[in-house]
Amino acid sequence: MSHIESARIAARLDRLPPSRTVWTIVVLISLGGVFEFYDLFFTGYVAPGMIKSGLFSPQSLGFFASLDSIKVAGFGSFVFSTFAGLWFGVVLLGHLPDRYGRRPVFTWSLIWYVLCTAIMAFQQTGELLNVWRFIAGVGFAVQLVTIDTYISELIPSAERGRAFAINQFITFCVVPVVALLAWLLVPIAPLGLDGWRWVVLIGSIGAGAVWLLIRRIPESPRWLAQKGRFDEAEAIVSMIERKVRAETGCELPRPRQESTEESGHGGFRELFSAPYARRTVMLSVFNIAQVIGFYGFAAWVPSLLIARGITLTHSLEYSFIIAIANPIGPLLGTLFADRVERKRQIMLGLTIMGVAMLAFSQASSPTILIALGVLFTLAANVMSYAYHNYQAELYPTRIRARAIGFVYSWSRIAAAFAGLAIGYLLGAGGVPAVAIFIAIAMVVGIVVIGVFGPATKGISLERINH
Repeated sequence: MSHIESARIAARLDRLPPSRTVWTIVVLISLGGVFEFYDLFFTGYVAPGMIKSGLFSPQSLGFFASLDSIKVAGFGSFVFSTFAGLWFGVVLLGHLPDRYGRRPVFTWSLIWYVLCTAIMAFQQTGELLNVWRFIAGVGFAVQLVTIDTYISELIPSAERGRAFAINQFITFCVVPVVALLAWLLVPIAPLGLDGWRWVVLIGSIGAGAVWLLIRRIPESPRWLAQKGRFDEAEAIVSMIERKVRAETGCELPRPRQESTEESGHGGFRELFSAPYARRTVMLSVFNIAQVIGFYGFAAWVPSLLIARGITLTHSLEYSFIIAIANPIGPLLGTLFADRVERKRQIMLGLTIMGVAMLAFSQASSPTILIALGVLFTLAANVMSYAYHNYQAELYPTRIRARAIGFVYSWSRIAAAFAGLAIGYLLGAGGVPAVAIFIAIAMVVGIVVIGVFGPATKGISLERINH
């Protein structure tokens, strides 16, 4: 009976037509994710200011200075702390949305970010800066996992691709904002406080304001039904249906209950049982590969430009111009997100990223460098919304957040070590060495998705996981 009720709730959600009611929920969820992207992307933009402040000298770094043995102690230790915290967070906390619900984890992780990031902004040594960066990452890591889970479960299957594209359009809109703030603030010290500290604090204040808005988001009816809380699930779905009817002025189409998710114990071991083991391995390898390109460029773009002969001030200016392209990629994706198979979008994005990075490493003209940076960014962000959608579709409701957290965790730990590797390669072989490293990773991502990835376009979550 419980499987039948869960399938009925899912069928009622999947038959909903496009409406302001549903898209308002997507927008509110997306606003919650804005500050994870703010947090991740300010890393590269504030780097020159942090380095100028002397925070990464051996004396300031404390025990982090031991990384100097592999010649990447400096700013690489901050990048490492960022992604190491995010990795521990998704590993330790990734199961919480499946256990306690999407909504409470979503809201409390944002509070964690506000508090820990504000504390980090006032640290006076590289050692404590990195420690608080790690702590902030542990708590905030589960945010994006919850967002992907939330959207996939609330949005009808025919609009899922577009919903993820809109979600990432909204979240990526903050990237040019943080780039602009860094360009304006990092070279100066308003009120005697280093400009990079202002950039960090602005993000923390903004996240606090968004927390007041996202309290209107309902819990996932699919999760409630899966937990046997059918009255609550029924109440939320009925509320959404009433609003959609009032908005459209039409009766809703009849639900088509096609299938139910197969039962399972819902524990960690299920990630490695049929049919999910193959998907888990595929997505784990893919996440390791894609993040080398995605954050290998995004987190290091000012430093990469400086390595190509651009001055500090101009590198921040050019980084801002490149950053403007971030929300444009997902916005373009709304035109084809639900028309082109998800895995093909991912593979095409990876291909363009690899080619653009190789060309970037050989260019010297500022105009060409900017153009290639924009092209790389557009492709990376099409790939990004497509794979966030894709990995959320490949697991059932009972383990969706845990599974996304596990496979996504590999991107976090890979980004931590990739940051160290890119720091080393940039010093040892310059931008061409970094480009070859990224291009190889893109090939690996293309192969695993192309060979092992199933089709999901327009298919209900329950049917994909039946």
